[in-house]
Amino acid sequence: MDLRVPPDHEGDDTKTIVSTPLPTRGEIDFRMIELMFFAYREFTADADSILETYGFGRAHHRILHFVNRSPGMTIADILDLLQITKQSLSRVLRQLVDGGFVRVMPGAEDKRQRRLYPTERGRKLALDLSHAQVRRIDQALAAATQGPYVSVTEFLRQMGNDRRSTREWFERQGIEEDGVNERG
Repeated sequence: MDLRVPPDHEGDDTKTIVSTPLPTRGEIDFRMIELMFFAYREFTADADSILETYGFGRAHHRILHFVNRSPGMTIADILDLLQITKQSLSRVLRQLVDGGFVRVMPGAEDKRQRRLYPTERGRKLALDLSHAQVRRIDQALAAATQGPYVSVTEFLRQMGNDRRSTREWFERQGIEEDGVNERG
């Protein structure tokens, strides 16, 4: 990475640096953006650690999830659902097939169709991944529940506060535990 200072550019705004942070709550409420970021990071980290033992990533997880939720879905279905290209699906699906997690079979009516089915091994892995994620959701919901209400911001904070650096960021930015006032 080149960290040299670029030459001055006359007439543009690249010369002026900004030293004041954006406020947590102002024109934009950055709490929700950051809470979503950290919640998603930890939510996926639970599954990522399991996937890593297989040499898989999140793309493998997404395919396993949806093939297990809808056995027999077509290649076209998953491409449309995940909004990915055939090229990006091809490599990941090949690894899942070669590893014995998914089978590709011709359609019953149209033999040109390619239908995706999980194997027992693929079902077990999908359930292991889902159990890890549900544990995090359940723990965060339990911590965020106040009477009959669940605070969305507290739920997300609970989902993403595993790391000390994140908890410190929340504190510095004023993204702390919610009270009743956050239940909109």
